[in-house]
Amino acid sequence: MAKLTEIDWDAFEKLPLEAKRPYLANPELPNTPYHTLLAQQFDRDLLERLAALANRIRFMAKSKEGALYLKSLLPHKRAMLYFSQPSSRTFLSHLAACQILGLTTGSVRDAATSSEFKGESREDSIRTFSSYFDMIIMRTPEKGLAEQMAWELSNSDRPIPILNAGSGKDQHPTQALLDIYTLLRSFAAKGGLCNRTVTFCGDLLRGRTVRSLSYLLTNFDGIRQVFVAPKELQVPEDVLDILRAKGVQYAISYNLREAVSLSDAVYMTRIQDEWDNSKGESARIDTHLFKFGEDELKLLPRDGIIMHPLPRRDEIATCCDHDPRAMYWRQMRNGMWIRSALIAMTFGFEKQIMCFGA
Repeated sequence: MAKLTEIDWDAFEKLPLEAKRPYLANPELPNTPYHTLLAQQFDRDLLERLAALANRIRFMAKSKEGALYLKSLLPHKRAMLYFSQPSSRTFLSHLAACQILGLTTGSVRDAATSSEFKGESREDSIRTFSSYFDMIIMRTPEKGLAEQMAWELSNSDRPIPILNAGSGKDQHPTQALLDIYTLLRSFAAKGGLCNRTVTFCGDLLRGRTVRSLSYLLTNFDGIRQVFVAPKELQVPEDVLDILRAKGVQYAISYNLREAVSLSDAVYMTRIQDEWDNSKGESARIDTHLFKFGEDELKLLPRDGIIMHPLPRRDEIATCCDHDPRAMYWRQMRNGMWIRSALIAMTFGFEKQIMCFGA
Protein backbone atom coordinates (compact mmCIF):
# COMPACT_ATOMS: atom_id res chain seq x y z
CA MET A 1 0.00 0.00 0.00
CA ALA A 2 1.20 3.52 -0.84
CA LYS A 3 2.29 5.60 2.15
CA LEU A 4 3.07 9.28 2.60
CA THR A 5 6.35 8.22 4.20
CA GLU A 6 7.39 6.72 0.88
CA ILE A 7 6.96 9.79 -1.34
CA ASP A 8 8.48 13.27 -1.11
CA TRP A 9 6.25 16.32 -0.89
CA ASP A 10 6.95 17.69 -4.37
CA ALA A 11 6.07 14.36 -5.97
CA PHE A 12 2.91 13.96 -3.88
CA GLU A 13 1.75 17.51 -4.58
CA LYS A 14 1.98 16.93 -8.34
CA LEU A 15 -0.06 13.72 -8.35
CA PRO A 16 -3.55 13.81 -9.88
CA LEU A 17 -6.16 14.06 -7.14
CA GLU A 18 -7.45 10.51 -7.53
CA ALA A 19 -3.90 9.16 -7.43
CA LYS A 20 -3.46 10.68 -3.95
CA ARG A 21 -6.19 8.51 -2.46
CA PRO A 22 -4.09 5.44 -1.53
CA TYR A 23 -1.54 7.65 0.24
CA LEU A 24 -4.26 9.05 2.52
CA ALA A 25 -5.81 5.70 3.47
CA ASN A 26 -5.47 3.85 6.76
CA PRO A 27 -3.02 1.00 6.08
CA GLU A 28 -4.65 -1.11 8.79
CA LEU A 29 -8.31 -0.73 7.75
CA PRO A 30 -9.59 -1.52 4.24
CA ASN A 31 -11.09 1.38 2.26
CA THR A 32 -10.93 3.71 5.25
CA PRO A 33 -9.38 7.20 5.30
CA TYR A 34 -6.63 8.16 7.72
CA HIS A 35 -6.36 11.78 6.56
CA THR A 36 -9.54 13.26 5.03
CA LEU A 37 -8.43 15.93 2.59
CA LEU A 38 -10.16 15.41 -0.77
CA ALA A 39 -13.53 14.43 -2.19
CA GLN A 40 -11.54 12.13 -4.47
CA GLN A 41 -10.89 9.80 -1.51
CA PHE A 42 -14.48 8.57 -1.45
CA ASP A 43 -16.08 5.94 -3.64
CA ARG A 44 -19.69 4.76 -3.45
CA ASP A 45 -18.92 1.89 -1.07
CA LEU A 46 -17.22 4.21 1.41
CA LEU A 47 -19.96 6.85 1.11
CA GLU A 48 -22.68 4.29 1.82
CA ARG A 49 -20.71 2.86 4.76
CA LEU A 50 -20.37 6.34 6.24
CA ALA A 51 -24.08 7.03 5.74
CA ALA A 52 -24.99 3.75 7.44
CA LEU A 53 -22.64 4.55 10.32
CA ALA A 54 -24.11 8.05 10.67
CA ASN A 55 -27.62 6.58 10.73
CA ARG A 56 -26.54 4.16 13.45
CA ILE A 57 -24.95 6.92 15.55
CA ARG A 58 -27.99 9.18 15.34
CA PHE A 59 -30.25 6.27 16.35
CA MET A 60 -28.01 5.34 19.30
CA ALA A 61 -27.79 8.95 20.47
CA LYS A 62 -31.56 9.01 21.04
CA SER A 63 -31.24 6.80 24.11
CA LYS A 64 -29.24 7.41 27.27
CA GLU A 65 -27.64 3.99 26.98
CA GLY A 66 -26.59 4.58 23.39
CA ALA A 67 -25.37 8.12 24.00
CA LEU A 68 -23.24 7.02 26.96
CA TYR A 69 -21.78 4.18 24.90
CA LEU A 70 -20.82 6.60 22.13
CA LYS A 71 -19.19 8.92 24.67
CA SER A 72 -17.19 6.00 26.03
CA LEU A 73 -15.47 5.33 22.70
CA LEU A 74 -12.94 8.16 22.47
CA PRO A 75 -12.48 9.88 25.86
CA HIS A 76 -8.78 8.99 25.59
CA LYS A 77 -8.41 11.07 22.40
CA ARG A 78 -8.10 14.81 21.88
CA ALA A 79 -9.00 16.84 18.79
CA MET A 80 -7.70 20.29 17.84
CA LEU A 81 -10.06 22.53 15.88
CA TYR A 82 -7.76 24.94 14.06
CA PHE A 83 -9.98 27.37 12.17
CA SER A 84 -7.93 30.21 10.69
CA GLN A 85 -10.86 31.10 8.41
CA PRO A 86 -14.18 32.39 9.81
CA SER A 87 -16.80 29.72 10.46
CA SER A 88 -19.73 29.03 12.75
CA ARG A 89 -21.64 26.01 11.36
CA THR A 90 -18.60 24.01 10.28
CA PHE A 91 -16.82 24.68 13.57
CA LEU A 92 -19.81 23.85 15.77
CA SER A 93 -20.69 20.80 13.68
CA HIS A 94 -17.22 19.29 14.13
CA LEU A 95 -17.21 20.29 17.81
CA ALA A 96 -20.55 18.57 18.39
CA ALA A 97 -19.36 15.51 16.46
CA CYS A 98 -16.35 15.24 18.76
CA GLN A 99 -18.53 15.64 21.85
CA ILE A 100 -20.87 12.85 20.74
CA LEU A 101 -17.88 10.48 20.70
CA GLY A 102 -16.38 11.72 23.96
CA LEU A 103 -13.31 13.48 22.54
CA THR A 104 -11.75 16.34 24.46
CA THR A 105 -11.31 19.36 22.19
CA GLY A 106 -9.17 22.47 21.95
CA SER A 107 -9.52 25.30 19.47
CA VAL A 108 -7.84 28.27 17.84
CA ARG A 109 -10.20 30.42 15.78
CA ASP A 110 -8.15 33.60 15.45
CA ALA A 111 -4.45 33.75 14.60
CA ALA A 112 -4.22 36.86 16.80
CA THR A 113 -4.69 34.61 19.84
CA SER A 114 -1.93 32.20 18.83
CA SER A 115 1.82 32.46 18.32
CA GLU A 116 1.15 33.29 14.67
CA PHE A 117 0.60 36.81 16.01
CA LYS A 118 4.28 36.72 16.99
CA GLY A 119 5.33 35.60 13.53
CA GLU A 120 5.11 31.82 13.86
CA SER A 121 4.29 30.09 10.58
CA ARG A 122 1.06 28.09 10.22
CA GLU A 123 3.19 25.04 9.56
CA ASP A 124 4.93 25.42 12.92
CA SER A 125 1.61 26.06 14.66
CA ILE A 126 0.19 22.82 13.31
CA ARG A 127 3.31 20.87 14.30
CA THR A 128 2.86 22.32 17.78
CA PHE A 129 -0.78 21.20 17.94
CA SER A 130 0.27 17.66 17.03
CA SER A 131 2.27 17.51 20.27
CA TYR A 132 -0.90 17.86 22.34
CA PHE A 133 -3.70 16.37 20.23
CA ASP A 134 -4.56 13.14 18.41
CA MET A 135 -6.39 14.72 15.45
CA ILE A 136 -6.36 18.13 13.80
CA ILE A 137 -9.54 19.45 12.18
CA MET A 138 -8.49 22.47 10.16
CA ARG A 139 -10.11 25.17 8.05
CA THR A 140 -7.86 27.51 6.13
CA PRO A 141 -8.02 30.05 3.29
CA GLU A 142 -4.68 28.70 2.06
CA LYS A 143 -4.96 26.26 -0.82
CA GLY A 144 -3.07 23.01 -0.28
CA LEU A 145 -2.11 23.67 3.35
CA ALA A 146 -4.09 20.72 4.70
CA GLU A 147 -2.40 18.39 2.21
CA GLN A 148 1.04 19.75 3.01
CA MET A 149 0.55 19.35 6.74
CA ALA A 150 -0.82 15.82 6.34
CA TRP A 151 2.40 14.96 4.53
CA GLU A 152 4.51 16.76 7.14
CA LEU A 153 2.86 15.06 10.10
CA SER A 154 2.96 11.64 8.45
CA ASN A 155 6.70 12.09 8.08
CA SER A 156 7.19 13.34 11.65
CA ASP A 157 7.76 11.37 14.84
CA ARG A 158 4.12 12.00 15.82
CA PRO A 159 1.81 11.26 12.88
CA ILE A 160 -1.85 12.13 13.53
CA PRO A 161 -4.81 12.41 11.14
CA ILE A 162 -5.92 15.69 9.60
CA LEU A 163 -9.52 16.42 8.62
CA ASN A 164 -9.90 19.17 6.04
CA ALA A 165 -12.82 21.40 7.08
CA GLY A 166 -12.34 23.70 4.08
CA SER A 167 -9.16 24.55 2.18
CA GLY A 168 -8.86 27.61 -0.02
CA LYS A 169 -11.25 27.60 -2.97
CA ASP A 170 -10.49 23.99 -3.90
CA GLN A 171 -11.82 21.44 -1.40
CA HIS A 172 -14.44 21.01 1.34
CA PRO A 173 -14.79 17.23 1.68
CA THR A 174 -16.75 17.05 4.93
CA GLN A 175 -19.35 19.50 3.58
CA ALA A 176 -19.68 17.31 0.50
CA LEU A 177 -20.14 14.28 2.76
CA LEU A 178 -23.04 15.91 4.60
CA ASP A 179 -24.52 16.97 1.26
CA ILE A 180 -24.38 13.41 -0.09
CA TYR A 181 -25.78 12.11 3.20
CA THR A 182 -28.68 14.56 2.92
CA LEU A 183 -29.37 13.46 -0.66
CA LEU A 184 -29.22 9.78 0.30
CA ARG A 185 -31.67 10.28 3.18
CA SER A 186 -33.99 12.50 1.14
CA PHE A 187 -34.40 9.96 -1.65
CA ALA A 188 -34.04 6.73 0.33
CA ALA A 189 -37.79 6.05 0.26
CA LYS A 190 -38.25 7.49 -3.24
CA GLY A 191 -36.18 5.13 -5.36
CA GLY A 192 -32.70 6.16 -4.25
CA LEU A 193 -30.18 8.73 -5.43
CA CYS A 194 -29.26 7.27 -8.82
CA ASN A 195 -30.75 8.68 -12.04
CA ARG A 196 -31.48 12.10 -10.54
CA THR A 197 -30.93 15.64 -11.78
CA VAL A 198 -29.01 17.91 -9.43
CA THR A 199 -28.84 21.63 -10.21
CA PHE A 200 -26.16 23.90 -8.76
CA CYS A 201 -26.85 27.65 -8.71
CA GLY A 202 -24.89 30.67 -7.53
CA ASP A 203 -21.15 31.26 -7.30
CA LEU A 204 -19.96 28.06 -8.96
CA LEU A 205 -16.55 29.47 -9.84
CA ARG A 206 -15.31 29.96 -6.29
CA GLY A 207 -17.61 27.68 -4.30
CA ARG A 208 -15.51 24.79 -2.94
CA THR A 209 -18.66 23.00 -1.76
CA VAL A 210 -19.85 22.75 -5.37
CA ARG A 211 -16.50 21.40 -6.54
CA SER A 212 -16.44 18.67 -3.89
CA LEU A 213 -20.11 17.64 -4.18
CA SER A 214 -19.98 17.55 -7.97
CA TYR A 215 -17.20 14.98 -7.73
CA LEU A 216 -18.94 12.83 -5.10
CA LEU A 217 -22.07 12.69 -7.24
CA THR A 218 -20.06 10.94 -9.98
CA ASN A 219 -20.05 7.85 -7.75
CA PHE A 220 -23.77 7.35 -8.38
CA ASP A 221 -25.11 6.11 -11.72
CA GLY A 222 -27.17 8.27 -14.01
CA ILE A 223 -26.92 11.59 -12.15
CA ARG A 224 -27.18 14.60 -14.44
CA GLN A 225 -25.61 17.82 -13.18
CA VAL A 226 -26.83 21.27 -14.22
CA PHE A 227 -24.85 24.43 -13.53
CA VAL A 228 -26.78 27.71 -13.38
CA ALA A 229 -24.84 30.93 -12.76
CA PRO A 230 -23.94 34.30 -14.23
CA LYS A 231 -21.24 33.93 -16.88
CA GLU A 232 -18.68 35.53 -14.57
CA LEU A 233 -19.34 32.88 -11.90
CA GLN A 234 -19.97 29.75 -13.98
CA VAL A 235 -18.48 26.41 -13.06
CA PRO A 236 -14.75 26.17 -13.89
CA GLU A 237 -13.49 24.01 -16.72
CA ASP A 238 -11.55 21.62 -14.49
CA VAL A 239 -14.81 20.50 -12.85
CA LEU A 240 -16.32 19.84 -16.27
CA ASP A 241 -13.19 17.98 -17.33
CA ILE A 242 -13.82 15.48 -14.53
CA LEU A 243 -17.44 15.02 -15.58
CA ARG A 244 -16.47 14.48 -19.21
CA ALA A 245 -13.77 11.98 -18.24
CA LYS A 246 -16.31 10.00 -16.20
CA GLY A 247 -19.03 10.17 -18.84
CA VAL A 248 -21.38 12.20 -16.64
CA GLN A 249 -24.16 14.15 -18.32
CA TYR A 250 -24.12 17.87 -17.53
CA ALA A 251 -25.55 21.14 -18.83
CA ILE A 252 -24.60 24.81 -18.53
CA SER A 253 -27.62 27.05 -18.06
CA TYR A 254 -28.53 30.65 -17.30
CA ASN A 255 -32.23 29.94 -16.68
CA LEU A 256 -32.85 28.94 -13.06
CA ARG A 257 -36.61 28.53 -13.39
CA GLU A 258 -36.31 26.14 -16.29
CA ALA A 259 -33.67 24.13 -14.44
CA VAL A 260 -35.74 24.01 -11.23
CA SER A 261 -38.73 22.54 -13.03
CA LEU A 262 -36.57 19.61 -14.20
CA SER A 263 -34.58 19.06 -10.99
CA ASP A 264 -34.74 16.57 -8.17
CA ALA A 265 -32.41 18.67 -6.04
CA VAL A 266 -31.46 22.34 -6.29
CA TYR A 267 -28.23 23.31 -4.53
CA MET A 268 -28.10 27.07 -4.00
CA THR A 269 -24.93 28.91 -2.98
CA ARG A 270 -24.12 32.46 -1.93
CA ILE A 271 -21.75 34.81 -3.75
CA GLN A 272 -18.24 34.18 -2.40
CA ASP A 273 -17.16 37.83 -2.35
CA GLU A 274 -14.46 37.16 0.24
CA TRP A 275 -12.40 35.93 -2.74
CA ASP A 276 -12.84 39.17 -4.74
CA ASN A 277 -9.66 40.49 -6.32
CA SER A 278 -10.83 44.07 -5.89
CA LYS A 279 -13.35 45.79 -3.64
CA GLY A 280 -16.90 45.55 -4.98
CA GLU A 281 -15.99 43.11 -7.77
CA SER A 282 -18.86 40.71 -7.03
CA ALA A 283 -21.36 43.52 -6.41
CA ARG A 284 -21.01 44.55 -10.06
CA ILE A 285 -22.29 41.15 -11.26
CA ASP A 286 -26.03 40.97 -11.99
CA THR A 287 -27.35 38.05 -9.93
CA HIS A 288 -31.07 38.85 -9.74
CA LEU A 289 -31.99 35.93 -12.02
CA PHE A 290 -30.17 33.45 -9.81
CA LYS A 291 -32.25 33.57 -6.64
CA PHE A 292 -34.77 31.02 -5.35
CA GLY A 293 -38.10 32.41 -4.19
CA GLU A 294 -41.82 31.78 -4.17
CA ASP A 295 -42.07 31.47 -7.95
CA GLU A 296 -39.23 28.95 -8.12
CA LEU A 297 -40.77 26.98 -5.26
CA LYS A 298 -43.94 26.54 -7.32
CA LEU A 299 -41.87 25.06 -10.17
CA LEU A 300 -39.94 22.57 -8.02
CA PRO A 301 -41.30 19.01 -8.40
CA ARG A 302 -43.30 17.67 -5.46
CA ASP A 303 -40.55 15.24 -4.46
CA GLY A 304 -37.73 17.71 -5.14
CA ILE A 305 -35.54 19.28 -2.46
CA ILE A 306 -33.74 22.60 -1.92
CA MET A 307 -30.25 22.55 -0.42
CA HIS A 308 -27.77 25.20 0.68
CA PRO A 309 -24.41 24.84 2.46
CA LEU A 310 -25.14 28.05 4.43
CA PRO A 311 -24.70 30.80 5.34
CA ARG A 312 -27.19 32.37 2.99
CA ARG A 313 -27.86 35.94 2.08
CA ASP A 314 -30.79 36.56 -0.24
CA GLU A 315 -30.34 33.68 -2.68
CA ILE A 316 -33.13 31.70 -0.98
CA ALA A 317 -36.14 33.70 0.18
CA THR A 318 -37.22 33.04 3.76
CA CYS A 319 -40.72 32.20 2.52
CA CYS A 320 -39.23 28.86 1.42
CA ASP A 321 -38.04 27.90 4.89
CA HIS A 322 -41.16 26.09 6.09
CA ASP A 323 -41.77 24.14 2.90
CA PRO A 324 -41.09 20.41 3.53
CA ARG A 325 -38.80 20.39 0.50
CA ALA A 326 -36.42 22.89 2.15
CA MET A 327 -33.61 20.65 3.41
CA TYR A 328 -30.95 23.18 4.40
CA TRP A 329 -31.72 23.13 8.15
CA ARG A 330 -31.81 19.31 8.21
CA GLN A 331 -28.73 19.36 5.98
CA MET A 332 -26.90 21.32 8.67
CA ARG A 333 -27.87 18.82 11.40
CA ASN A 334 -26.89 15.93 9.12
CA GLY A 335 -23.38 17.38 9.15
CA MET A 336 -22.99 16.63 12.84
CA TRP A 337 -23.91 12.96 12.33
CA ILE A 338 -21.80 12.31 9.23
CA ARG A 339 -18.79 14.01 10.80
CA SER A 340 -19.25 11.86 13.91
CA ALA A 341 -19.24 8.84 11.61
CA LEU A 342 -16.09 10.01 9.84
CA ILE A 343 -14.22 10.63 13.10
CA ALA A 344 -15.32 7.27 14.52
CA MET A 345 -14.25 5.51 11.34
CA THR A 346 -10.91 7.31 11.28
CA PHE A 347 -10.14 6.02 14.77
CA GLY A 348 -11.27 2.48 13.88
CA PHE A 349 -14.61 2.29 15.73
CA GLU A 350 -16.92 1.56 12.77
CA LYS A 351 -17.41 -2.11 13.62
CA GLN A 352 -18.02 -1.54 17.34
CA ILE A 353 -20.72 1.03 16.64
CA MET A 354 -22.45 -1.02 13.97
CA CYS A 355 -22.48 -4.06 16.26
CA PHE A 356 -23.78 -2.23 19.33
CA GLY A 357 -26.85 -4.00 20.73
CA ALA A 358 -26.59 -6.83 18.20
